[in-house]
Amino acid sequence: PVIPVSARKKTGLEVLMHAVAHHKDIVSDKTEHHHKSGAHRHDHHSELALVYTDELEDKIDRVSDRLLEKYPEITNLRWYAIKTLERDEDTAEKYPVDISDIEKGSLEAEFTKQKFDFIEEVIEECLVNKEDKAQSTDRIDKVLTHRVWGVPIFFGIMALVFLLTFTLGDAVKGIFETVLDGFSAAVLSWLTSIGTADWLVSLIVDGIIAGVGGILTFLPNIFILFVALAFLEDSGYMSRVAYVMDGIMGSLGLSGRAFIPMLLGFGCTVPAVMASRTLEDPKDRLKTIIVTPFMSCSARLPVYVLLSEMFFGKWAPLAALSMYALGLLVAITVAKIMSVADKNKTEHSLLIELPEYKAPSLRTVAIYVWEKVKDYLSKAGTVIFIASIILWFVLNVGPDGMTEDMGNSFGAYLGKMLAPILRPCGLGLWQIAVALIAGIAAKEVVVSSMSVLFGITNITSAAGMAGLSTLLSAEGFTALNAYALMAFVLLYIPCAATLGTIRNETKSTKTMLLTALFQLFVAWLVSAIIYNVGSLIF
Repeated sequence: PVIPVSARKKTGLEVLMHAVAHHKDIVSDKTEHHHKSGAHRHDHHSELALVYTDELEDKIDRVSDRLLEKYPEITNLRWYAIKTLERDEDTAEKYPVDISDIEKGSLEAEFTKQKFDFIEEVIEECLVNKEDKAQSTDRIDKVLTHRVWGVPIFFGIMALVFLLTFTLGDAVKGIFETVLDGFSAAVLSWLTSIGTADWLVSLIVDGIIAGVGGILTFLPNIFILFVALAFLEDSGYMSRVAYVMDGIMGSLGLSGRAFIPMLLGFGCTVPAVMASRTLEDPKDRLKTIIVTPFMSCSARLPVYVLLSEMFFGKWAPLAALSMYALGLLVAITVAKIMSVADKNKTEHSLLIELPEYKAPSLRTVAIYVWEKVKDYLSKAGTVIFIASIILWFVLNVGPDGMTEDMGNSFGAYLGKMLAPILRPCGLGLWQIAVALIAGIAAKEVVVSSMSVLFGITNITSAAGMAGLSTLLSAEGFTALNAYALMAFVLLYIPCAATLGTIRNETKSTKTMLLTALFQLFVAWLVSAIIYNVGSLIF
C-alpha cells in the first residue's frame, strides 16, 4: 500500500506506521514490473517486492550460494550478496569471498538505477499531477542549469543575496549599535561610581564589551544571509549548483559532488569538511578537504562588512561578493594544480537527485536559521569572549608589567616582528598582524581585535568606522590595503575548530599542519599580488 505522508505538514505518519505494522508479514503476489518477462527463471516475484533483471538475479543467487557455503550462520543473505556485488568495503571485510568469476567490477550503479526504476513505477501508478510538477521543474531547469548561463545565474543570485545582506542588515544594525553604546556607557558609569580599578574598567569596557559587542552588531547581516541561503536550499536550487558545476569540477579532476562540501563552506567550514565523507575516492576527499577552507564562511562576513563599508561606500556589496568569487577561484586553481600533479587520475561521474522545485517551508527555514544564529551567539559568548580577554591582557601587559601604551605590550612586540613579513601584502601595521593571529581562534575575532587594538568602543557604528578610518588613513592604509586584508582573511589559516575537524577527518596531525601552512602561503601570495599589482594600476 502507498500512504501519503507530508513531513512538511506533519501528516500521515500514524497511518503509515499502522500500515507498516499491519503488512510487515504480508507479501503481495500482484506486484508487476515493467521488466518482468513471461518466462522468468526465478520465483522471486512471489516473495519480494523489488526484483532485479534476470542477469542481476542470477548473479545474486550465485553469490548467495557462495556466501552461504562459506558462512552458514549468515543472516540477511540476499542483502549481503547485493552488497558484495556492489564491492561494499564493510561487507568485504566482514564476509570476504572471491566472486571474480561472477563479476569483476562493481554493480552499484546498476543496482541503484534499477531501484530508481522500481520507485518510478510505483510513483507513476499512485501519484497524481506528478508530470505537471515535473514539467514545471524541467522548464525552470532549462534556464537555471543551462550549460552556459547556469554559472552566471548562480553568481547573479549570490550577488542579490549580498545586496540584501548589506542593505537590510545595515538598516537594522543601527539599532544594535545604539543599544551597545547605551549599554557600554551605563556599565562604564556604574563601574566608575563604585570605584572599580581602572584596569578592570578597561578590561570590561574596552576588552569584553567592545570585543563581543562589536561582533553582535553584525547579527542582522548574518541573519539575512542565513535566511537567503535557507530559502535557496529548501527550494531545491542548491543541489542544481553541484550539477551546474560538474563540468568545471570534472576538468579539475574532481567530481561535481565535491562542490557540495564547497557550497556548505559558504555557511561554515567545519560541516563542509565533514561532508567530504560522501566522496568515495580517498584522493578526492583529501583534495576537497584542502580546497574547501578557501570558501568564504559566514564568520568572515563581519570583516568584509566592516572594511568594505569603510572603504568602498556604495560598492560595498560588490566588494564583499568578490571575496566569495575569489575564494572559489583560488579553490579551483589549487584543485587544478593538484590534478595536473596527480599522475593517476580517476574518472568521475556525478549521480545526484535533483528534487522538484517547491515553495520553501517556513518551519524548515526557521529551524535552519535558528541553528546558525545560535551557533553564532554561542561563539560570541565563548570563543570570542575568551579571545577578547586574552587579547586585552596581551595588549596591556609588557616586559615591565601593566602598561597604558599598547606599543610597549607583548602583543605589540609580536606584531612588530611579523609586520615586515606582511608588508609586501600591504599589511605592515603591527595591529593588523596581531588581529590576524587572534583570528585563528575564530575569524570574527579579527573585528573585535581591531576594536581593542585601535581603542574604538563601537567599531561598527558610523562614528566608530569614521574613527578607525582616520587612524588607518594616517598610517597610509587605503582601500587597496583594505581589499588585500579582506583577501588575506579569506585565505589564511582556518579557524581552530576547522583545524581540529581536518585532523579528525584525515587522522593526521601532519596533514592538518601542512594544510594550515599551505593556506597561509596562498593567502600571503594572493594578497601580495593584489596589493602590488593594484599599486601599479591605482
